[in-house]
Amino acid sequence: MSRRVRFVVGISALFYFSLPARATIRYEVSLAHPEQHVFRIKMTIPDVHGSVAVQIPAWNALYQVRDFSSHVREVQAFAGAQRVGVVKTDKQAWKIAADGAVTVNYTTFWDEPGPFATQLNEEHAFINAAMILFYVPERRNEEVSTVFVDVPPEWQADGPGIQSNAEYGRNHNFGGTFTNYDALADAPIEAGRFEKFQIPGLTPQVSVIVHGNDWRKGTLERDLKKICEYELKLMGGAPYKSYTFIYHVGKAANGAGGGMEHANATAIAIPSDQFLDGVSAHEFFHLWNVKRIRPASLEPIDYSKEQYTRALWFAEGVTSTYGSFTLVRSGLWTKQQFYMDLSEQINELESRPANKWQSAEQSSLDAWLEKYGQYSQPDYSVSYYTKGQVLGDLLDVLIRDRTDNQKSLDDVMRLMNEKFAKGGETYRDSLDVRLTTEKVAGGSFEDFFERYVARPEPLPYEKVLGLAGLELRIVEVRRAVLGFAGAREANGRFVVESVEPGSDAERAGLRGGDQVVGWNGGDVPRKLERYKRNAEPGATLRLRVQRNGKDVSLEFQLGEAKETTRLVSELPGANEKQKRIREGMLRGTTHEVAAD
Repeated sequence: MSRRVRFVVGISALFYFSLPARATIRYEVSLAHPEQHVFRIKMTIPDVHGSVAVQIPAWNALYQVRDFSSHVREVQAFAGAQRVGVVKTDKQAWKIAADGAVTVNYTTFWDEPGPFATQLNEEHAFINAAMILFYVPERRNEEVSTVFVDVPPEWQADGPGIQSNAEYGRNHNFGGTFTNYDALADAPIEAGRFEKFQIPGLTPQVSVIVHGNDWRKGTLERDLKKICEYELKLMGGAPYKSYTFIYHVGKAANGAGGGMEHANATAIAIPSDQFLDGVSAHEFFHLWNVKRIRPASLEPIDYSKEQYTRALWFAEGVTSTYGSFTLVRSGLWTKQQFYMDLSEQINELESRPANKWQSAEQSSLDAWLEKYGQYSQPDYSVSYYTKGQVLGDLLDVLIRDRTDNQKSLDDVMRLMNEKFAKGGETYRDSLDVRLTTEKVAGGSFEDFFERYVARPEPLPYEKVLGLAGLELRIVEVRRAVLGFAGAREANGRFVVESVEPGSDAERAGLRGGDQVVGWNGGDVPRKLERYKRNAEPGATLRLRVQRNGKDVSLEFQLGEAKETTRLVSELPGANEKQKRIREGMLRGTTHEVAAD
């Protein structure tokens, strides 16, 4: 059983242990010649006595060890003007023998698009600091400061990693001072050519930064306002002094996709603004769930190796539950869209043979295997996002049923926010989620958590959805078939893993290993299952792929297959209690009687 760990809030991040305060560790980062994709870094460490060890994280943003040291070159160290020896002690650490103030110079190459990476090119710089900046392991509690120099004169810069300060305003430089390295690591920066605006009517301030094309300010502003207003009301107010959405849209996304949460910001890559609602609602809810309502198994942060947790089904999956709740309750989705999304999650689960043996907790624990293509295949894993989202929906219905719609999963989230986030504690993975649910609902949920969270027993869709006046119908449909399988890599690029023998895709010349960079003149759909459901068999698919450094254009027709699918729909003849629960879930209300 995990113990509870107290924490305090730092600038832009959470920090979980305490050491005596010492002098400020400083970083100077040059952005000269951004077309070369090289950050030139000078780190100054004060008060060194005999020796100092420096490291660069092995992971950040994704639950994947990505070894950022593989990007590092030319490490040198100086004590004053005197060059001193540097010994590399393992793949991500260096030891320096010196006294006094020590300066460490090095370069690191980054040109990866997307919110989980760092990129420097002639258009912009997007920076996750943990991917480029060394730290001193035993001095992570010390104050750190940054200054970015040699910034192209036409660029602007913003994000949590930037602070308004005259010291940084000179010569077009920018930077900030942070309570510790962890705070800096949780403060992304966008620099370059972008548009920025504030969402009107929100206090504290919410800013939006957009780098790229294929977006409409009116749509973005309207939808984000609805998302933020709903979630802030749901959780009882803002836990931040200011918040920033950073978007890379269209060509700027460069094939990458997804979103990354931070304590006071999110970074999101999307092909166009038609995809922004779902990921934005999900990432904004992370303000509470995972950034502040935080599992003990993820603390203290250990950048050097995997950090295992069984709670991602809740931290990520139930955040997806609230992404969908937010969209339907704010009016951005119809209830039919909500039902279709829930149907897709259930079908995704039931289509994966691994659902029969991998529990929600094991899926969470195995997150570190996601960088391997085979692990992502249906026989080997289920997604803690998908399984967690469905579990969240089922829990909401069960709580409403047991309390005659007087309480809901909303009350569980608010109580966990009060007890853990605001109380300065982490929670004990699934145990405290269950205990909080039981306190809200007034009865045991031990059987549910044991069977469906800890073990991989078949989820009770029909029984639980029926309590909300919903049914799960199994129907046979004609589906478009791609003729190939692929997956997104950690950097967001979509790579073909296999091509079906005898398919039109094979006859057109598609090969395993091809990187798909164009899909019918646009980007690869974020949700291929949804694309296939909406596509017509026989429709033409035009792909542009990169193979051995060359662009190849392919065109072929989609195949056809008949398959069974599950559809969530309203149950005819639902009684009054079922209607109250259904409308309560859709509208986020309690104590209400639904109209006929």
